[in-house]
Amino acid sequence: MKSELLKVPYQKVDLASIDTAVLGLIPEETARTYGVAPLTKRDDLIVVGMLNPDDLKAQEALKFIAHRNRLNLGVYLIAYGDWQEIMHRYSPYRSSVESAVRALNLSPEASGRKVLHLEDDAAASGEEAPIIRIVSDTLKEAVESRASDVHFEPQENYLRVRFRVDGDLREVAALPVAITQAIISRVKVMSSLKIDETRIPQDGRFRVRVFDHEIDFRVATFPTPLGEKVAIRVLDPSTGLRSLNQLGLTGTNLERVTAGLEKPFGMILLTGPTGSGKTTTLYALLQKLNRDAVNIVSLEDPVEYFVPGVNQSQVRPEIGYDFAAGLRQILRQDPDVIMVGEVRDRETAALAVQAALTGHIVLSTLHTNNAAAVIPRLVDMGVESFLIPAALTFMLSQRLVGIVCPHCKTDEEAPQAVADIIRRTLAELPAELTKKYREPYRVYRGAGCAACKGRGILGRVAIYEVLQMTAGLAEAVNTGPTLQKIEREAKAQGMITLHADGIMKALDGLVPMEEVLRATEEV
Repeated sequence: MKSELLKVPYQKVDLASIDTAVLGLIPEETARTYGVAPLTKRDDLIVVGMLNPDDLKAQEALKFIAHRNRLNLGVYLIAYGDWQEIMHRYSPYRSSVESAVRALNLSPEASGRKVLHLEDDAAASGEEAPIIRIVSDTLKEAVESRASDVHFEPQENYLRVRFRVDGDLREVAALPVAITQAIISRVKVMSSLKIDETRIPQDGRFRVRVFDHEIDFRVATFPTPLGEKVAIRVLDPSTGLRSLNQLGLTGTNLERVTAGLEKPFGMILLTGPTGSGKTTTLYALLQKLNRDAVNIVSLEDPVEYFVPGVNQSQVRPEIGYDFAAGLRQILRQDPDVIMVGEVRDRETAALAVQAALTGHIVLSTLHTNNAAAVIPRLVDMGVESFLIPAALTFMLSQRLVGIVCPHCKTDEEAPQAVADIIRRTLAELPAELTKKYREPYRVYRGAGCAACKGRGILGRVAIYEVLQMTAGLAEAVNTGPTLQKIEREAKAQGMITLHADGIMKALDGLVPMEEVLRATEEV
């Protein structure tokens, strides 16, 4: 354990016991820079939590603060999640937004929804500083909340602000309708969009520095009768650029993917519905392949994360630069690895297969329900079936499921109906994978706490299935690639299905069983 290694005691933080006055002893900038947080003050002793107690610069900063305040210093090791929650105490989002809106002196609009209570002052509506602060604090809160999207949605009597966190939308603020246009205009200015054009959708993006690292925000406006709706995708590299292990690809699945990436050429196809994390997995695969000796070129719609060392290009179908046109140009760029955001049509499919057959590694996505359906889908798109075995390396399907909040995790014996499903699923898997699971089976869920805001879920992880191109699968394809044949071969090669991978993650206490059953019921 880190605590034992550093010889510093670990402290579980009781967030409710932290007095706001204690926070003033250590400036917010110092706390964020050095990963420290004040916990308590007793007489002449200040107790501080540290993420890295062996950080000499952090130690020096704390000693200086303690000496300046004539205090003795006590240090504990604390968890990153606890440190983040303490950081929220420094800059509470809602109070900051309320004070910014209050400066506008507006009156609350008549609405059945909860709105901020303000006084009306039409003359103040032209002031820019509070509007800038509202937008800035909203984006900051979105990053802190791990939101993937921010929505500014004009309603009849108010401006609704919603965050998408772990796949679910939730309202975080209701702002006066009078500032709707000012808020939308501020976002458009930041993303270099036309302020006076409100009749058609516009797309833009901007980058800002938040909490000492740069984050991209992708903006899309959409005209409605009540005004322009704005959706902002939060592209935080610290969450969007992760390793395969961090995404949930482990064990046999990780071994098969790693072996496939080591091949000198071939096509790797990822599949799953919209919002299943395919693009994030693509970036993880790219980072695995990204080396100085490799020329990687990508075609994306749009470019989400900027990856150092990868030559990324955004397609623009409106001017004829689509995936097919871009793929033809990429082949003139001396690529080793080609990433195509999505195989959408016959021409792109044919070009991708030809690129894989001519010595390139090709990564892309396809819309199918599972890995077994990839090959029939390629045939439907006009790819000759005899080319597929030589071109395809492996197919990977995925879904995203919530992670049980570790702060409020509880377990119970699986109900009989669920235990029957678990038993049937494990019976189809190799014995070495299932020997650690014993009846009665235990299932886990989050009870709800401050850390997960009462949801019981804190973050998401992917469940996967990986289907390799083997001699047996090649024979099934060459003799008529029906879905039934492919599924039989998948079973013969011991493929861990999405359902089985999810069941094992649930039994390991990582995800709730009900989330797995819901995510895989159509597979």
